[in-house]
Amino acid sequence: MTPPFMSPRPLISVLFPVRNGEAVARKALDSIVRQTFADFEVVAVDDGSTDRTMEVLQSLAAEDPRVRVFNTEPKGIVAALELARSQARGRYLARMDADDGAFANRFQMQLDVMRSDRRIVLCGGGVAYFPREKVRDGALRYESWINGLVSHEDLVRDLFVECPIPHPSFMMRADVLDLLGGYRAMGWPEDYDLVLRMWEGGGRFEKVPDVLIRWRESEDRLSRTHEDYSPAAFRRCKVHFLLRTLLRGGQRVVVWGAGPVGKAFARELSAQGGILAAFVDLDPRKVGQRVQGVRVLTPEQALSLKGVFSVSAVAKGNGREEIRRALTEAGRIEMEEFVAVA
Repeated sequence: MTPPFMSPRPLISVLFPVRNGEAVARKALDSIVRQTFADFEVVAVDDGSTDRTMEVLQSLAAEDPRVRVFNTEPKGIVAALELARSQARGRYLARMDADDGAFANRFQMQLDVMRSDRRIVLCGGGVAYFPREKVRDGALRYESWINGLVSHEDLVRDLFVECPIPHPSFMMRADVLDLLGGYRAMGWPEDYDLVLRMWEGGGRFEKVPDVLIRWRESEDRLSRTHEDYSPAAFRRCKVHFLLRTLLRGGQRVVVWGAGPVGKAFARELSAQGGILAAFVDLDPRKVGQRVQGVRVLTPEQALSLKGVFSVSAVAKGNGREEIRRALTEAGRIEMEEFVAVA
């Protein structure tokens, strides 16, 4: 078989960090090299594997010159991504994880979106968890939520709930990452940190509505086991960026939800120097009490307050939508006067 043509300056560079991925890396890379859009390179970084991962990568590189392989001591995913980025030659950067799979039209569909509007700095795509027999109700709800966010407006509206674009589906402008300084290790999710910095800088997001990535469900996934992806790490990240953006004027904050989610958010807000004004709750046993030094109000009492910023922090999605509706009907503007954070 004739080896694929290797462009001296491929349009897309795929950042492919992997550690101990001997059992899965070949399938993930096969799904990339079979893309319908062929002008790309894969920059694979073996981050200190102790199995045969390096042999797997080198075997595929020998078959396909578009696959370039590097290895390093174990330094973590951010260091591996930054090494890959330093070697990337493409105008666009795409992400791929070693235990996932890409549909054959992924690159072409995302590239069409990126080329349609130069303001778009990041394009994602739909995901489908596999194997389906391992996917539990919580993961199915998360899959439905993240796949339901497609337009820039929808993605930004839920930006502080969680990262609304799956990291393995990222396609980004390389020059934007250069301006932002690339990926950072901050003690919270590196993908979420990057998306929030893009938004803070005025970047525009879009997502291909079709499923482009097969996302492996596994209890030992890094996002389920590493402390940088814990709920506490996400809260630190959210509060950090809220104080830099929507709350940079030092507004007093009313937290809608006096349950565990709201209380945890309020504690982090105070820890980072934010100003907690009140809680809001529907439970009559909580109303009138003091929590973390402030009163628990009814929604009606909270809506009478002037000059405050409201934060929806409840565990259930239907509760989030009810709070959104109440604040919107009261004339509050989302992402200016209130935001959902859970």
